[in-house]
Parts: sequence; structure tokens; C-alpha cells
Amino acid sequence: MAQWDRLTQLPDAYKQQLDELYNRDALPMDVRHYLSAWIEKQEWQRAAEDHDFAMALFQVLLENLDIQHSRFVQEEAFLLQHNIRRRKQDFQIYLDDPCALANTILWFLEKEKEILKSADLAEQVQLLHVAEEAMETSNQLDIERKIAGLRNAVECMERTMSCLEEQQDEFDFKFQTYKMEAVVDEAAQRKQMKVFQQLINSLDECRKSTLLELNKLLDRTDVLIDIMVKKELVEWQRRQQKACIGAPDNVCLDQLEKWFTFVALCLFRVREFLDKLEELVGKVSYENDPVKSQKPKMQKRADTLLKDLLQSSFVVETQPSMPQGKGPLVLRTNVQFAVKTRLLVKFPELNHSMKVNVCMDREAPQLKGYRRFNVFGTKSKALNMAESQSGGMVADFRHLTLKEQKCGGGGKGMNDISLSVTEELHIIYFDTLFEMKGLSIELQASSIPVVIISNSSQQQSACASVLWFNLLSVDTKDVMFFANSPSATWPQFGEMLSWQFLSATKRGLNEAQLEMIAQRLFGKQQTYDTCKVTWSKFSKENTPDTFWVWFDGILVMVKTYLEDLWRDGLIMGFVSKSKEKNLLKKKQRGTFLLRFSESVIGGITFSWVEIDMNGEPDVKTVQPFNKVDLCQIPFHEIIRNFQILEAENIPESPLLYLYPNTPKEEAFGKYYSEQNGSDNPYLQYIKTRLMFVSKEKTQEARSPMSSGMEQGEGLELMRGPGGEAAEPSGSSPSMLSLLEAGPPEPMLSDSLAASDDQALTFQSPFYFVDPHIFPDDPVLHDFTLTGFNCLSPQSCGSIFQ
Repeated sequence: MAQWDRLTQLPDAYKQQLDELYNRDALPMDVRHYLSAWIEKQEWQRAAEDHDFAMALFQVLLENLDIQHSRFVQEEAFLLQHNIRRRKQDFQIYLDDPCALANTILWFLEKEKEILKSADLAEQVQLLHVAEEAMETSNQLDIERKIAGLRNAVECMERTMSCLEEQQDEFDFKFQTYKMEAVVDEAAQRKQMKVFQQLINSLDECRKSTLLELNKLLDRTDVLIDIMVKKELVEWQRRQQKACIGAPDNVCLDQLEKWFTFVALCLFRVREFLDKLEELVGKVSYENDPVKSQKPKMQKRADTLLKDLLQSSFVVETQPSMPQGKGPLVLRTNVQFAVKTRLLVKFPELNHSMKVNVCMDREAPQLKGYRRFNVFGTKSKALNMAESQSGGMVADFRHLTLKEQKCGGGGKGMNDISLSVTEELHIIYFDTLFEMKGLSIELQASSIPVVIISNSSQQQSACASVLWFNLLSVDTKDVMFFANSPSATWPQFGEMLSWQFLSATKRGLNEAQLEMIAQRLFGKQQTYDTCKVTWSKFSKENTPDTFWVWFDGILVMVKTYLEDLWRDGLIMGFVSKSKEKNLLKKKQRGTFLLRFSESVIGGITFSWVEIDMNGEPDVKTVQPFNKVDLCQIPFHEIIRNFQILEAENIPESPLLYLYPNTPKEEAFGKYYSEQNGSDNPYLQYIKTRLMFVSKEKTQEARSPMSSGMEQGEGLELMRGPGGEAAEPSGSSPSMLSLLEAGPPEPMLSDSLAASDDQALTFQSPFYFVDPHIFPDDPVLHDFTLTGFNCLSPQSCGSIFQ
């Protein structure tokens, strides 16, 4: 299917993105629509680089607009004629620079592909939950059937009450008439009293039947409330917990609001039926009247059901979060945070009439050193329908802050259990009063426990606590969770790790990547399903480089610098060095892959396969790049410009095919920032070209597998014109990298080989002037980095590993 046709068939949310994309004049949507087939067949990449070819396409574009205009003339579509004629006039600005038009169209086509990719990803995520959603759909259909049954029962009860009232009015009218006539004939009196007794008996039967139907109606309501409160609402709360830690779960409350509101209306209607019965009893009553004996019990039951429903309907729709925080449930003192509450029973007459108040830690545990906080800001807001896109009854608190109370942390009755600051859990409470139709009920909602920090250095550890609690705890009031926190099974833990990448980059972890992480934690196992991860192993062991610090460092790096590459599946990422070698040794020369460092926090490296002098595959690796490197130059540019100096000092890129066999240019070409040397934005900024070059000595001079190496061997800087060394302006020692021995792995399982990291690797970047400046110089002279001789000789198995 053509790209444009696919776009026009997307769900409304993605059509909105498309509409926003074309909300500009560079490429009008009507031109894109009417010429879609022709536009998608053209080589716009070539046109962006070839002026003559671009001019040819430009002329054909104008001709196609003329053809389209002729069609509109035949169809007598005056407005469309006008629009297409104006579009042709607007395109005349590209007459002198048709390459600019090609670049513009190319940009729009790429943005369209991004929208399609996003939609495809959402569909894949949807497919992952087909079974779960099928079950949810089945449950929803069951509730809808019960709702329909309850609606029908209420309608029947309205008719029953109407018949009961008519029957009683008939009896009352005849009886009052009889009393006014004052019949004296005893036979006539007996006959009339017999008629009245029959009417009373019939009325009694009708009242008993009405009460029976009312009880059945309450039974239906009870069953529905039980399902909604104990099942649907509990499941929503669990989904919300998981959504807070990245799970792609649906936490929309609109359906629950619809159900809760309907059931509440039905219960208020039942109360009206009971009030009507009491009114009828006040007019006509008799001995053993069933209404007098059963109505109080039914009234209490109806009020209890309504109270339970209303108290469950007050929830925290959006959990506390800071605007600039990494995620919800981590708050910082003296920094504003937002939180939103919602009443699932929506009665328009209560709009702006129910005040919600905020308070902290109503039931704080008695622990030594346990901190207390006060809430500041706008602590009282009215539930209203203006602050919700769906029109729900919400109170949106946007400007709250927390301040620690200055009080002693000890005393009698205090527990000796000690929790760290980031293991302390605190709950924010919300109170309001529901008053309607003579009913007054206090409602309370509470947040999922939050972690409160006082400085940014505690953020990472606080996030770990939030992840662990919401992964394992279903009791959202358990502030003592970390006093004895349970372990997580590997399936639970692995899924949670995948959620982190899915929420941050829209691409989760696959089975192979999760297996590498499992092997890192547990060593090589036949199956990891029975393995468990403790809270200590997750966030405390090997401090400061804990498992979570390592994993989060990678996550932050990917989100900040590598999101596009990760989302497109170009980064294998989580793969061990041993598996990496096994994969690459089976591939052709120049095949490379990208993996995250196991020893450098927030590091990424790449390895490639060479063929040694004996014709055997040899896998080589560069020292990891971290944020210091990636903030200066994109990783795809590092891959693009990485070269090694072969014989006669001729630089050559060893990176040819991205694993398994994708040509490098095909995999990364769309990310490259320059079409030719002079257009490189990095050249314009730093006036030099960043290149990543290592030098291998020939076999005769020194074998790459030799056991010793003098400091500085294997590294070279290209010279600029006139023989001067090309160095960055204001260069610092950190930018001129040396050969270093990789640090030991901080978290490898004992069963993994720890020696892999001891091999020397190349740290980059190195600076070189733009080779376009001296294209005729085939041999580049050596330049020894000053300061290398001050280091002692290094020994290693290979200059690459």
C-alpha cells in the first residue's frame, strides 16, 4: 500500500499528527494528496544533490499540477481550481533552487515515515496484550450486560411503582367515597367491606411484589458494585501502579466513570422508590403492612451500597509528579509537584460544590528518624468539569510543595527499624464531602506511596525504590514495605526492565537482550524463570555501581543520545562479550555490532571482525564512548568517521556491515548530517573534523598479538597542511585519548569470564583536520603525542579486544 494511503487510514490520533505536520506552506497537503503516487516514486535524495535532476523533477511537478487543474475544470470544481492554481504560483519560489524543494519533500516523506513507524509500534504493543485485552473485553461485555439488566429492572420498577400507586389511589377513592355515603344497610355494608377486603388483599400482594422486585434490584446492584469496586477498580489501580513504572497499560477512567455514575443514579432512584413507598404507607396502611416491616432494612442496605460506591469512586487519577522529574512518585522538597483527583460519580449539579483538601502522612509509622512533611501551596480545590478533557469531575492540584517538619526523630514507642531516605514511603491524602439529596458522606483518596528527596543526587536511588515497590506491592498503604521487601522473580523483573526502555524510547527489550541481563545477574543457567532478584541485588550490592546504576546509566544515555538508533533496532545493546565474539566470527570481514559497556556506566562501544594474517577471524573493540563523547558528536557520526590506518598510513574504515549483514550506509545513512564535506555542520562549528583512527603495526614490525607495547604505539594524528599537527582549539588532555586497560567488571557473575575486560581498547575521539583540505597527500606523516612517554609500557593480549 502506498505511503499516503496508509497515512489516511491511520487512527484519529495519528491523523492529527499528520494534520499538524502539514500545517505549513512548504508542502501543501492538497498537493501531497493529489500527487501522492507520483511524489512517492521520485528519487528526491538524488534530486537534493543533483541540480539538473532536481530541475527536471520541478518541471514535471508543475506539469502535474496543470493536469490536476484541468481535471478540476472538467469537474467544475471552482474552489479546487483556485487552490491548485495558487499552489503552482507558490512553487515558483523554487525556480532558482529546485534542490531546496527536493530537500523539503524529502523531509516531509521522512516525517510521514516516523508517524507510520509510531503507529506500527503502537499496533505491535497492542498485539502483545491480545489475550489480556480479550479477557478485558469479555469482562466489559459481562458488565455491560449486567448494566443493561439493571437499567431494565429500574424501568420495570418505575412501572410497578406507578401501578401500585394507581391501585392504592383506587382503593383510597372508593373507601373515602364509602365513608362519605354513610351506608346504613348492614347487608350492603358487609358486601362493600368484602369488596374493600379484596382491594386491601390485592394492594398487599402488590406491595409485597414491589418489595420483592426492589430487593432483586438491590441484589443486581450489589453484584455490579462488587465487580466494579473489588475487581475493575482494583485492576485499574494495579494498572496505574504498573503505568507509573513504564508499563503500556490503559489507565483511562472514562469507562469506569460511566459505570459508577449509572449505578449511583440507580441507587438514588431506589432511595426515591423507598421514599415513595413510605409516602404511600402514610396514606394507606393496615395490619401486617410489609412496607413497615421491610422498608427500614432495605433503606439501610441501599444507603450502605451507595456509601460503598461513593467512597470507592474518589480516586487519584494522576499520581504526584514533578514537572521536570524522571517520572511520577519521586518528589523533592521545595520543588512544585502536581497531582489530580477524580470523582467517578459525575453529577453536573455538584460541579464546583465539593472542596478537596490535601494533607500528608495521616498514619505515619513510628520509626526513628522517619521524616514528617507539611504541604504548602493551593491545598484546597473544588471538583469541577472544566479541568478534565473528558469532562470528568476532577480537582487538579498543580502548585503543591513539601517542606520537612523540624522535629525530633526519636521518643518512646519508636521502632528501631532503620530505613534510608529513599526507602521511606509517604502517602498524600485527599478529603472531600459528598452531599446530595439528603445524603452526606465523607470521601477520602490517597496517592500511591511517594519517595521524598532533598537533593538531585538521591533521584536515581529514589527511582529504584518506586520501581521496586510498584512492581511487587499490591497494598498501596504499605509504607513499611522496605522493612522486609520481597524478591522479584526473573519474569517479573525482566518485564519491568523492558518497560523502562519501552516508555522512554517506544522500543522495549527482546528475549536475547533480557537473556544477557539475566546471565549478568545469575550466571549461565538453563532457565531463569525460577531465579529471583532481591532488593539488595537490584540497588545495593557493589555500591556505588549497583545493577540499577548501570542499567539506568544506559537508559539515560539511550534516551538522551541514541533514541533514534535504538528505536530503529540498530543497537544490539545488551549482549555479552563472549556472545558478541561468537556472533561476529561467523560473519564476513567488516561486520560490526553496537553494544552497551558492561564496565563503563552509560557507555556504548562497537566491535567488528577482521581477518588476521592466518586467515582467522579476529574480533576487535573500541573503548566505550560515554556522554562526554556523545554530547560533542552524534554516535552515528562516530561510526561514519571511524577509521584505522592500514599499511602505508592509509586510513580505512573497518566498519562495513551492521550485524547481521546490512551495509553501513544503508543502516545509518539517513542520520548522516552532511551530504558532502563542505556542508558538515560539525566542520562549521569546530573547524576541524572529528575522526576516530587507530594504527596497526605491520606483522614484521610488531604483531598485534604481541605481549608488550610502548605507550603511544598505535595512535596517530593526521597532519594538516605544512606539516603542523591538527589539534582542536583549546584542546584538553581528556580529548587526546591514550591506550588504557579496561576497568574490571563491577557486577559480572562469578561464572562469567572476568578477563575479557582486561584487554586494551582504544579510547576516542581523536582530532584530525578535514581530509578534503589535503586530498592530494597520499601519505600522512607520523606525529607522536607529547606526554605518551611519561607512562610505563602496557601489556595486553591484543591492541583490540
